[in-house]
Amino acid sequence: MDLKTIVERNDTTAGRYFDLSVQLLIFVSIVTFSIETLPNIDSGTQVALGVIESVIVILFTIEYLLRIYVSDKKLSYVLSFYGLIDLAAILPFYLSTGLDLRSLRIFRLLRLFRLLKILRYNKAIDRFFRAYQIAKEEIVLFVTVTLMLLYLSAVGIYYFENSAQPEAFSSVFSSLWWAVTTLSTVGYGDVYPITLGGRLFTFVILMIGLGIVAVPAGLLASALSKARMDETNKEG
Repeated sequence: MDLKTIVERNDTTAGRYFDLSVQLLIFVSIVTFSIETLPNIDSGTQVALGVIESVIVILFTIEYLLRIYVSDKKLSYVLSFYGLIDLAAILPFYLSTGLDLRSLRIFRLLRLFRLLKILRYNKAIDRFFRAYQIAKEEIVLFVTVTLMLLYLSAVGIYYFENSAQPEAFSSVFSSLWWAVTTLSTVGYGDVYPITLGGRLFTFVILMIGLGIVAVPAGLLASALSKARMDETNKEG
């Protein structure tokens, strides 16, 4: 059995063990990363966690290089979703940038669906992809309009509140935080209008925000329903 079969295919015993070993390393990495965030960890535990992470990074580096080596289209793998995640998770360790991206490794657990060959999950993923294709134009238009509304909301509240609250609404950029929390209807309450005009403007933005929250859910639900209907028609 050649190296390419072990690394890229999981329909063999060796390939399945290889993939399961990688998934186990990802799980250990996520757990150790989470433990490191606990306060008051003693120095011995910190050293042990550091050693574990170093070993994991070395193993992931070997795996990353092996996948490049056996890949028929090396650049395609490097620029693929998993290739970029693999690189982002190990590169900061070698560059000592202080940016910790280990948590991104959790995305690699998506390979479990392919590894375990769970057909219903494969169908669900395919259904979501087809739903996106169906509603792609509407989603792009919706995102564009939402970004425009965010900017206009920030500009509007800036004009209403800048003179009354120069620190909270010092610029359009600082007003964007208010626009995001208001349009998304989260409303943390850390920044809020105190003028009559600002409050009336906020009411209008909140009404628009209710639609912004509902529209993408409706688009996705409709697209998923159509994708499921198409799937049923094909099976029938």
